[in-house]
Amino acid sequence: MISKKILTSVATSVALASISFTTIGQVIPEVGSQIQITQAATSAINDYINNNNIQPVSITNQEGTFSYWNGYENGVGKPEGVVIHETATPGATAQNEATYFNREWSNIYTYVHAFVDNTQILNIKNTDYTVWGAGPTANAKFIQVELCEVSSTDAFARSVANQAYYTASKLVQYNLPFTPGTTVLSHNDVSKRWGETTHTDPVGYFAKWGYSMDQFYDLVGKYYNQLKGNTNSGSTNNNSGNTNTNTNSNSITVNNPNGNYVPLVSMDGDSTRFTVNKVMNRALANKSPWYTDKIRVVDGVTYRRVATNEWVDQSYVI
Repeated sequence: MISKKILTSVATSVALASISFTTIGQVIPEVGSQIQITQAATSAINDYINNNNIQPVSITNQEGTFSYWNGYENGVGKPEGVVIHETATPGATAQNEATYFNREWSNIYTYVHAFVDNTQILNIKNTDYTVWGAGPTANAKFIQVELCEVSSTDAFARSVANQAYYTASKLVQYNLPFTPGTTVLSHNDVSKRWGETTHTDPVGYFAKWGYSMDQFYDLVGKYYNQLKGNTNSGSTNNNSGNTNTNTNSNSITVNNPNGNYVPLVSMDGDSTRFTVNKVMNRALANKSPWYTDKIRVVDGVTYRRVATNEWVDQSYVI
């Protein structure tokens, strides 16, 4: 155990290019049919971020008072991803929250790595070491960041841009892939997966702004790709004809000239062997644009990911 470090404040800035968003998620039933045609729909918040050229702020490192210096289950400097929280304290800034936690953590038995609001990303614990934010299992695996509650659309957009950027930057820092639900989880996901807490954040707070974790994943993915320099950073495995990579081209348009919609598939398995399954109740509208973040080749067929586990055959891309 290392004693309390001297309080320091170091600002680090990363320039980001302008980023556009084409997101997924709006499902529109087709009248008279059992299949749902999924239309590409821009997230109002992500679209606002793009249209107003909102850029994340730099990360400020301000070491706090949390005096435990324990490595993750895989060792010091080896987190497995990031857990997304929100503070449930309307109007409190990142600095307000940091001050409170630095004073009270030994009484409330809670601490996180960072707080984010619409003007600041404040990292208060070296992310090489664990904190107390989401139960013992998640604490031993993940970096943890809290989003502060704000009161306007503009402030919310800026705050989630900052939180998404912080999340992406930590994935890149520790050479982790961006895998929604695995390397980036909500506290709600953690509660459901391990049952050691009952928190559901940030789902409810996001919903107040018409936002969702899927839309947040889109934003993280954009910053992740930007920070990686738009290079292929995914893992590759050629066993059993499977190849899994990230893609540089993040916007595609799909069309099925022989049908009324573009079919989707899901995949089961792992990096050594994937099984492709037809999605029976959802499909993509013809000539609709989609954000895609990953390419996967299974048995010689190339697929592009358009949702967490929904893929489209490359042959439908125009």
